[in-house]
Amino acid sequence: MTKGNDTLHQDVDLIALVAVGFVLASIFGYVADRLRLPALVGYLVAGVFIGSYTPGFVADAALAGQLAEIGVILLMFGVGLHFSAADLLAVKGIAVPGAVLQIVLATLLAMGVSSLWGWEFGHGIVFGLSISVASTVVLLKALEERNLLNTPSGRVAVGWLIVEDLAMVLALVLLPAFAQALGGHPIGSDGHGAADGDSSILLSIAITLAKVGAFVAIAAIVGPRVVPWILTKVARTGSRELFTLSVLGIALGIAFGSAAAFGVSFALGAFFAGVIMSESNLSHRAAANSLPLQDAFSVLFFVSIGMLFDPSILIRQPIDVLVVLAIIIVGKGVISFAIVAALRFPLGMGLGIAASLAQIGEFSFILAGLGVSLGLMTQEAQDLILAGALLSITLNPLTFAVSGMLQKWVRARYPGSVDFGLRALSGLVRDLDRTRANAEERKRRQEQEITKLIGSFPLFSVIDEDGLEELLLLFRPRSAQPGERVIRAGDRGDAMYFISSGAVEVAVNGVAIKLDAGSFFGEMALLSGERRTADVTAVDFCELLALDRRDFNQFMARHPEVRASVNEMADKRRAMNLSKPVEG
Repeated sequence: MTKGNDTLHQDVDLIALVAVGFVLASIFGYVADRLRLPALVGYLVAGVFIGSYTPGFVADAALAGQLAEIGVILLMFGVGLHFSAADLLAVKGIAVPGAVLQIVLATLLAMGVSSLWGWEFGHGIVFGLSISVASTVVLLKALEERNLLNTPSGRVAVGWLIVEDLAMVLALVLLPAFAQALGGHPIGSDGHGAADGDSSILLSIAITLAKVGAFVAIAAIVGPRVVPWILTKVARTGSRELFTLSVLGIALGIAFGSAAAFGVSFALGAFFAGVIMSESNLSHRAAANSLPLQDAFSVLFFVSIGMLFDPSILIRQPIDVLVVLAIIIVGKGVISFAIVAALRFPLGMGLGIAASLAQIGEFSFILAGLGVSLGLMTQEAQDLILAGALLSITLNPLTFAVSGMLQKWVRARYPGSVDFGLRALSGLVRDLDRTRANAEERKRRQEQEITKLIGSFPLFSVIDEDGLEELLLLFRPRSAQPGERVIRAGDRGDAMYFISSGAVEVAVNGVAIKLDAGSFFGEMALLSGERRTADVTAVDFCELLALDRRDFNQFMARHPEVRASVNEMADKRRAMNLSKPVEG
């Protein structure tokens, strides 16, 4: 190939990776879906096909790694955005101790097996942690397909996974600090830079924790004040693309900034970006607008993980692969079931949670990758984890089916088991109902606000829900006491007013007309660009919604049907002013 062709080849490496990756992921994802498997299996298989271990097209691994990093950021941003402290608190009695115990016991089990294989202690810890955590993506998909997401078992499983995710975020932060103590090396080291002693290790850990603490403090104090304010300002522009860009800019900016300034992982920064943004009233729109890009880069993340997998390990070490799979499905399942039963919750819930956690996914890949970079995991171990993930995700539907059959068998064989754990379950259901009621109340209040707006001002009934939310952000509440002059003739038109309650008197050339709640005034000066031609005075206590000139022009440009109604009313009032001078 000529030099020019070499340059062309280098220039299109990124395009080739994205194009081929998306095409194969869509094909294999569809095949997986038709086989009633998670689409995630298809994405991983697509990565295997373009990896260096299979013939044919080989994608650029370095570029894939960078795209995978963006995928990690957006995955963790999505986890934080959907993180609900209220939901977690509702199931804390089982999710927190259950997840912590399950992580510890599953890690110890995997470490025991790795010691029999002759692995070092540090390698066993990373291997065990990677196997102990299930995939949130796979779990949510499985629960949604079976209509189990809003059941007590489903809510507990999601809360359990949230605790696991938080624990893994902490592990990602602490693992580099403990790497040398565990027999590894810092990221970027050649492995020969041993620590000077225990004091330097402790100092490194202390510095890491101090940086993380500083980041969390700043994120918790400054973030909830700044991020929602930024989103509100951007949302008021009405630009969908600018809002989406701002959401992604905040996610990637906080992730990169936290890594650069505080040395914390991209994953932790992205997670906190999502948590901070979830405090905004616009969080649902942020989630909806960023979802397509999250999905796209998440696909590339799983494709890049598949590229790392060497399929030959299934032939070279089939027994080891089966052992890893047994730990993931049987070992974790038995541990989860035993914990739920020990906490005195129903046996059916224990079997459901066991099936939910009998797989591994995104955090396993992230931890394994970090372990390799720290010298705490071999390529062989990473291949075993990838094989375990592929097989456990593929078998997860079968695991749920077996769980369902076991529940029926237990109820038929031991009828008295139905009463086991009912007391704990009733308390859990009560807490979940309270949480759900609070969430529904918040949603109901927002819906009532929109309904009230449409009921008071029917001209807004043609606007969709996003447009109405935008309008509520644009409005600036104002109040006026009886006798207070709201508009003076001769002033420049700076806003249009909508009367929520009360009444005003509009006076032009000595003639007055009364406008009650549901009416609007001040639009003529904004439409014509001329000065005010009327005095408007409150005749009783008034609640008004003001729409500034700039917001008025932008909103009306985006909603011509509303502008047409306002123009029609303005024309009628202008005609009335000509016949008997009255201005609104």
